[in-house]
Amino acid sequence: MNKKLVDIIIVLGLIIVIGVGLITAKGMRTTASKQIESKSPIEFEVFLRSVTMSSKVCPIKNGDKTFISIRNVPYSDLDVIGVKCQHKKTTIPAKNSNGYIVVDDAGFVDTYDIVVRVKDDAIITKDGAVVGGNKIKIGLPITLEGKTYKFTGSVSDINIVNEN
Repeated sequence: MNKKLVDIIIVLGLIIVIGVGLITAKGMRTTASKQIESKSPIEFEVFLRSVTMSSKVCPIKNGDKTFISIRNVPYSDLDVIGVKCQHKKTTIPAKNSNGYIVVDDAGFVDTYDIVVRVKDDAIITKDGAVVGGNKIKIGLPITLEGKTYKFTGSVSDINIVNEN
């Protein structure tokens, strides 16, 4: 009795495997390779909030290369195509109006907010851009590393560049 039950399970397993194979071959099931729509250059911004550094010069420069890690997994060197580095800001009420003005926060003298724009080639799928096996989406944690710095931030903007 036991041997018949094992034989039935094996036969049913083979039928299921053959069925899945036929469905995939007929195009009714999408495999990973068919989800790729195209390859395209991508630019994305990484927002580095409240970076503390005593130097008045931003260590990340436009035109440099920066090594990135996505979700703590090393990926590659990417080209830096833009950097915005500003002192931490705060808002205070304006004296002569109902509005507010933005000023440097005196309580955080050596604290900066930095936005770094990098570019890379990505695989474009129906779910978005994929870089280094990771979907690049706003909020994704990324570490930027250079000769003199290692900063952790998150993706704040994505732009898929269409080269036509």
